[in-house]
Amino acid sequence: MTATDIETRTPLAPVAPKDRIFTLDVLRGWAILGILAVNALMFAWPFSLEMATEIPPPWPHDPANILGHWVEAVFFQDKFRSLFSMLFGVSIFLIGGERGDEARSGLLLRRLLFLGLFGLIHGLAFWFGDILLHYAYCGLIVMLMRSWSARRLIWIGLSINLVAGLFAAAAMMAQALFAGAGADGGGGNPMAVTADQLAATIELYRSGFPAAHIENAKAWLFLQVFSIGLLPITMGLMMLGMGLFKAGFLAGRSPTWVYLLVFALGAGNLAFLGWFEWMDANAPHGAPAPSGGLAGVGASFAWVITLGYASMLILMTRFGLRFLTARLAPVGRMAFTNYLTQTLIMTSLFYMPWGPHWFGDPQWGPGGLWMIVGAIWIAQLIWSPLWLSVFQMGPLEWLWRCLTYGRMVPLRK
Repeated sequence: MTATDIETRTPLAPVAPKDRIFTLDVLRGWAILGILAVNALMFAWPFSLEMATEIPPPWPHDPANILGHWVEAVFFQDKFRSLFSMLFGVSIFLIGGERGDEARSGLLLRRLLFLGLFGLIHGLAFWFGDILLHYAYCGLIVMLMRSWSARRLIWIGLSINLVAGLFAAAAMMAQALFAGAGADGGGGNPMAVTADQLAATIELYRSGFPAAHIENAKAWLFLQVFSIGLLPITMGLMMLGMGLFKAGFLAGRSPTWVYLLVFALGAGNLAFLGWFEWMDANAPHGAPAPSGGLAGVGASFAWVITLGYASMLILMTRFGLRFLTARLAPVGRMAFTNYLTQTLIMTSLFYMPWGPHWFGDPQWGPGGLWMIVGAIWIAQLIWSPLWLSVFQMGPLEWLWRCLTYGRMVPLRK
């Protein structure tokens, strides 16, 4: 999943590092690190496990896994996908400008088409959970709206996600009421798998090429169909992000009281979600969720927490903590490279032919995976500024820009 931007002031020339928008790079860095925590379990276990809620998880239901799951569900799940989508909406405007600019419109179109090509390769050859292809075709639609006013973009994007959140919250409450299930699913799921089916899938992944890649391709095809239902939500988030940038919010130019208010709303929803998610996480597996669906209600409005995170980082930058947020900026400048590098590392560890084949190993449950996630975070926080001390951009950013501009662009400083 990525929101790398080519921020350009002129139609047919890549942006110089000195002209980049610091706040956006910080938010991208935050997003790229956070998305790994969301994706980690899908690298390590079959996608069908997401739907297999009526069988016990293959890892122990112990304090480490309970805490690991709770942290991911409360602080990460859906928050960073929302942030990526908003930032991608910003990039559409920064690259394409107004619709009347034919040169930049052509540049944006080529950029999105090459992104779709990267997404196809990423999804089919490496990992089914790719988001790049989805962003590419959503972007082809949202690019038609980039000349709308900030007010119009914000209201439409906000309305779409508010309505979607209300529907999701109502579904969670109904599921808890009528199916005896909690906010994260329950019995009666026609797509759920048995323990034997799950074990068979794990064995196929562990066998390496070609069985692992065939299973990956099956999951990718399923996800492409599923992603069609996410079109309105993703496009709504892109419009919301574009509007918030035009209004100055995501560029760090809004009044302090606005960021304080949004941060308070996000923190309130985070506390609500955290409390009820903790109740559900500690319930025996298969038992009705003690929250009665209220954890799902909080999770349905993850984008509120996302905006709270953005406000927090902007306030930190504004009030003397820039030295901390600045650590995220190099990671954000290389978001495309770092996103795909995360895939290469995780798939190498779990099912690529050259790796140790840890896929489906119970030691890498929701608790154990945090050791790998943390190690990759540290590596990317270290290697991103080191690379950018010599080069102007990440290696995959450079390749993408060369393809987009149809010529070689400088890489070394």
